[in-house]
Amino acid sequence: MATEITKEFLDNIKGLISEKDDGTLLKLLSEEHPADIAEIIDQLGLDDATYLFKLLDSELTAEALMDIDEDDREKILNNLSAQEIADEIDELDTDDAADIISELPDERVTEVISELEDDDHAKDIVELLRYEEGTAGSLMAKELVKVKETWMVPTCVRKMRSQAQEVTRVHSIYVVDQKNHLIGRLSLKDLLVASAKDKIANIYIPKVDSVHFNDKGEDVARLMQKYDLEAIPVVDDDNVLIGRITIDDIVDLIKEEAEKDYQMAAGITEDIDADDSILDKTKARLPWLILGLVGGLAAASIMGGFEEALTQFPELFFFTPLIAAMAGNVGVQSSAIIVQGLANDNIRGSMFNRMFKEIGLSIVNGVILAILIFVFGFFFNYSINISITLSISLIIVIILASLIGTFVPLILDKNGIDPAVATGPFITTSNDIFGIFIFFYIAKVILGF
Repeated sequence: MATEITKEFLDNIKGLISEKDDGTLLKLLSEEHPADIAEIIDQLGLDDATYLFKLLDSELTAEALMDIDEDDREKILNNLSAQEIADEIDELDTDDAADIISELPDERVTEVISELEDDDHAKDIVELLRYEEGTAGSLMAKELVKVKETWMVPTCVRKMRSQAQEVTRVHSIYVVDQKNHLIGRLSLKDLLVASAKDKIANIYIPKVDSVHFNDKGEDVARLMQKYDLEAIPVVDDDNVLIGRITIDDIVDLIKEEAEKDYQMAAGITEDIDADDSILDKTKARLPWLILGLVGGLAAASIMGGFEEALTQFPELFFFTPLIAAMAGNVGVQSSAIIVQGLANDNIRGSMFNRMFKEIGLSIVNGVILAILIFVFGFFFNYSINISITLSISLIIVIILASLIGTFVPLILDKNGIDPAVATGPFITTSNDIFGIFIFFYIAKVILGF
């Protein structure tokens, strides 16, 4: 049963820490889930969190370490010795261990690795640290179960038992040749029903999906999603099996990418949290605010060039925010759909067909909105020319904004730039400027000022 982390529960924990009642604390928390331990630690002050972290068994705190807020984790690790950190790392799978160690300052990395008890574990962690961040190599764990095609069934079972002791969860059994090349996978059912005289070569399944260690994490996620995989093996240039990626790592990757894309869409250029410093938040937000300021000044300059129109037809001034808002909204809608399609890898068809589809959709939406403008103008006694100006402007602005929102993300993606930037202030600002210019230019043509 999940523990509810209430204020009373936390106050009790804090009181026990203050009294240094270690026995009661251990009795209260030793059976808790690591995720609950992480939640408790996140809500304690640094001193209390460090005290509790040092008190509990490493087998429990090591798993909790992965769920603790990144900033809190950094502070706690700073309060631990290299040996204490090594004790935690020894309890983690290699992929999680490498993630934790990569967050440490360079000078502490060597110290911690030198304190690890298991030399093979240390060697695997060092290997994982060499892979580029965001690639399959950086996501994989070294722990897996593999069998050789030349083994007989009894030998295979014995070897699997030995390997499984080092693996938290066995998702798949991989088959390799004498040179460790990945050649297939082994069904547990086939192994159980096989004769003791059978060789693995006679019962394994040759078909197995795999990824290269340099493949992008997003591509790995798409592959695992497409084939509904819980784990996927990772190979090197020679198709040698070097690790595996499990679904929990992919979920974490997807969550991180979603958070990053959400912030970029909101006009935040760096990964920041609510508790970050004012300086960090300023650096993340200011560039897009400057872009918005430049866009606003550009729009003001355009309106200044049509000062005579605003004098003769003051109604135009009141509809300027409407045109700008519609341009921004349509652009964001179009770009959001494209960015989502790129993320899910389901953008299909030619650019030419997509352009005509967007134009058709924009015309339908534009005509419906133009009719509503005419109805509004009729009830508020606006001249027919003003209504025509607004309607034509709205249709053209919607078409242009839709095309910009569609093709800017595609162009950015083709040039290796994250298309998520196109769903935020970039699209909104550019469409505001184009929308206002088109509105006043059409007004000039129709109203003749």
